[in-house]
Amino acid sequence: VQLQAYGGGLVQAGGSLKLSCVGSGGMIRPYAVAWFRQAAGKEREFVAVLSRSGGSYYRDSVKGRFTISRDNAKNTVYLEMNSLKPEDTAVYHCAATRVIGMPTATNDYYWWGQGTLVTVSS
Repeated sequence: VQLQAYGGGLVQAGGSLKLSCVGSGGMIRPYAVAWFRQAAGKEREFVAVLSRSGGSYYRDSVKGRFTISRDNAKNTVYLEMNSLKPEDTAVYHCAATRVIGMPTATNDYYWWGQGTLVTVSS
């Protein structure tokens, strides 16, 4: 499966963005799909994951602000981001894995999409 991420942009603090991760070459339904982000000069970090069964898990700093969801008909996983903060600024990547559950480590993911830049101004 191939993944393509869309939806990044420039937004003011407190604003919202919705990222899309579109699958091609196969259905993403059999996979757990996650979003990771990498800020300049920092390591890539886990943001949110949606398991194959529909369970979700978030890093503490985005709980209550971000929502991950899936539209199987569109073969797409979304990350809706509200109340954005300057510290959310990063390149956001989506990734897929056949690992059961809600893995959060980058090493658990085999399929990666290219990143989309999110910039939150103060």
